[in-house]
Amino acid sequence: MSLDPVAELFRAALSRLREGDAAGAAVACREALDVAPRNPDLLALLGACLVALREPAEALGHLDGALELAPSHARAWEERGRALLQLRRIDEAVLSLQRAMALEPGSALTRRLLAQALLAQGKGAEADALLQQDFSEEPHRQVLLEAAAHQRARRFRESEALLRSALEASPRDVDALRMLARVAEEAERPGEAERLLRRVISLAPDFDDARLDLARVLKQRDKVEQAVECTGEVVSRSPRNPLAQYLHASMLALTRRYDEAIAAYRESIRLRPDNPAAWVGLAHLLKTLGRQQEGVDAYREALRLRPDFGEVYWSLANLKTFRFTAEEIAMMERCIADTAIDEDALVHFCFALAKSREDAGAHAEAFSLYERANVTQRMRVAYDPVDSETQHERIRVVFTAELLRERAAPVREDEPVPIFIVGLPRSGSTLLEQILASHPLVEGTAELPDIGRAITEITRRHPEQRYPHALARISDAELAGLGRDYLDRTRRHRSGKPFFTDKMPNNFASVGLIRLILPQARIIDARRHPLDSCLGCFRQHFAQGQSFTYDLEELADFYLEYRRMMTHWEAALPGAVLELRYEDMVRSQEAETRRLLAFCGLPWDERCLRFHETERAVRTASSEQVRMPLYDSALGRWRNYRAQLSPLIEILEPELRREGWEL
Repeated sequence: MSLDPVAELFRAALSRLREGDAAGAAVACREALDVAPRNPDLLALLGACLVALREPAEALGHLDGALELAPSHARAWEERGRALLQLRRIDEAVLSLQRAMALEPGSALTRRLLAQALLAQGKGAEADALLQQDFSEEPHRQVLLEAAAHQRARRFRESEALLRSALEASPRDVDALRMLARVAEEAERPGEAERLLRRVISLAPDFDDARLDLARVLKQRDKVEQAVECTGEVVSRSPRNPLAQYLHASMLALTRRYDEAIAAYRESIRLRPDNPAAWVGLAHLLKTLGRQQEGVDAYREALRLRPDFGEVYWSLANLKTFRFTAEEIAMMERCIADTAIDEDALVHFCFALAKSREDAGAHAEAFSLYERANVTQRMRVAYDPVDSETQHERIRVVFTAELLRERAAPVREDEPVPIFIVGLPRSGSTLLEQILASHPLVEGTAELPDIGRAITEITRRHPEQRYPHALARISDAELAGLGRDYLDRTRRHRSGKPFFTDKMPNNFASVGLIRLILPQARIIDARRHPLDSCLGCFRQHFAQGQSFTYDLEELADFYLEYRRMMTHWEAALPGAVLELRYEDMVRSQEAETRRLLAFCGLPWDERCLRFHETERAVRTASSEQVRMPLYDSALGRWRNYRAQLSPLIEILEPELRREGWEL
């Protein structure tokens, strides 16, 4: 034991901080300060611990105390600058870091912090000069800077080459490994990204940013529980990290731990109340849970912080029952008139403003705005209608009535029964789901991606043929295994009820596969007047997955493909799919509800008629509409846009006449 107990306590605290245990190090510092309350090294170290714990305000008190005792304490000035950066007091941070640099000119870490502060201050040239000095002393950092510049410009191939060369020279460089993981993500190689980030964490267990990156990759890979563990670990180590709390909240919401998610969002906001993204995340969740006014209040707070936040305006419009104020409409008009507006913001503003025009009865003006939004968005998404048609035709060729009869498996009575609701988006699927979820035997879930994942797995196992042709190589046992995998993956959405819904509309092309891997499943085709369905798609800015909706002719062609596919299933699997029309449900609610429940094998329950009273999370665009009794005001909305929809009507007219739809 050292003769100097204070020095021994200091070394113990410093060791804990270097090992990533900032909380334990802070405790050790406080114990030492009880013995030596005016020790500047201990005060500076405690300040560093508190900065690591994201408690900058408290850290400043101890750091100022250290500097009062030792004005030339370079580490205390550096940590003071770091604390001020966390508090976003940029000008003061620059002054503190400049003082630290003057006292210890050779500190590379201080140089980098000062460069960061100068950039935040808008002094890019001075920041670059500091970084160049840093790079001249550590040449490999120049390589990383160039790789980062390529990534910002989305030149990921060039970035990858530089990063791999850097890792050849320094294979344990965690910054290079983390950046390479980003390249893998962009190249849609999430497995490689996960492997790289796990390597980073094994080398640097307290690298919180890398652990948060890993959580995002795990979410992408549908390993949501593992993602929650990642964010939870960062939160437990750094509870005052607002980004960690924000990401933890988003992961908790995906696992339906809604109360915990709301608490984490609110803690993130408490730590950094000026972050509009956290307010938006909270608002989305409150809206999903039916707490509309709280959600609107949160959206408005995001707008107060960032008045030109286009996504928030669309989120409000997407409530469907919300109405903008005159001031908000004027703000949107100013934004779309700005020639320098970002395309993503323009799309959001145009969709939102179109909805406000429609609410006012100005349909021609509304359609013009919808068209501008769709034209802009169509240029930003990848969609090949020929590829869609080719893939659908392959499915029709493979999934013949003979194959489906020969490969049919017996129904497994002891397994949960998924109820698939398929069709074109905006055709009443959320209404059907809400009716079913009002039954005590049915769990309402969401648009689940797991049938798509089963198809991906088939192709992964049989890359020489791919889906659907790979079906010829798949054994009955393998098909049954895919069904069990589906039930296992969807378990996190369920509480144990015998029936559950899956309302991914695009599953209409997978009816045959569903019957083979889940013979107990029920399948509902949600239909609506084709022009109302297509108009509903054109009026909706989808988050992802519906790239065919941004052009009227492509939308019409996709609708015809959907009908060809459902006609095929009707012939190949007679009676396997129940067609329910939105118009019939609105006009004959009880009769259609009885038909729906009987098809699913469910006993009658009056609560299904009072579906709007059912409290549950609803994630789709119709979340607020299904919390109201049935209404008929949405029927025939397409008539308001008859002239503008002429390209759509021209393509669909033969189908409309053949099926007896109003024209």
